[in-house]
Amino acid sequence: QVQLVESGGGLVQPGGSLRLSCTASGSIFSINAMRWYRQAPGKERELVASITSAGTTTCADPVKGRFTISRDNAKNTVYLQMDSLKPEDTAVYYCMNIVTVTRVDTRIFWGRGTQVTVSS
Repeated sequence: QVQLVESGGGLVQPGGSLRLSCTASGSIFSINAMRWYRQAPGKERELVASITSAGTTTCADPVKGRFTISRDNAKNTVYLQMDSLKPEDTAVYYCMNIVTVTRVDTRIFWGRGTQVTVSS
């Protein structure tokens, strides 16, 4: 199957920056899309940003202009550059990939999540 390994979370002061990464490995024919979600305490999981295999990107309104999603196809890696962080960005951030594991089988895989805490 496919495994997703995330890194880059941590504690940062308001206005600071973090860069998250997520690398996929395993039985991969192609990766159709790579997404970042987040879940704050007591809240539902929400989509943060998405990037397709063609490079088309979307960002949720609360992070638009502050976060940037990008990818490195050669490394099967997606990044989330987070700038001008706010306390309300505090959450567990999850990587999700939509993966074609064979020519006829497409599945969704999730990372374990990485904690991002924005606090002074």
